[in-house]
Amino acid sequence: EVQLVESGGGLVQTGGSLRLSCVASGFTLDDYAIGWFRQAPGKEREGVSYIRSRDGRTYYKDSVKGRFTISSDNAKNTVYLQMNSLKLEDTAVYFCAARGSYTYGVSWSVSKSYNYWGQGTQVTVSS
Repeated sequence: EVQLVESGGGLVQTGGSLRLSCVASGFTLDDYAIGWFRQAPGKEREGVSYIRSRDGRTYYKDSVKGRFTISSDNAKNTVYLQMNSLKLEDTAVYFCAARGSYTYGVSWSVSKSYNYWGQGTQVTVSS
């Protein structure tokens, strides 16, 4: 059974840091790429970052570049999202999702291109 479980969310002040984890089971990170998405109340889900472990390719949403870092530990089948210098606008539910590692022709940020989703973890940034 394919499963994605996120953890690491919480309440943090502006400028603070959090590290989100996404533990995958039922498949390996060699076969699937992982995307992090977020959804704030009243807004559409948006892609935050992406990693394709088989070749190390990563992508970031412009507004998080330089602040967020995505990484993977294949031995643990886990993907991390290190979030630094958090801003109020980073407040959202964060989801990890998986799609085939050889998916081409569709931007990493298109949520419909992902096959599996976690349940989400809340990140709240306060002033």
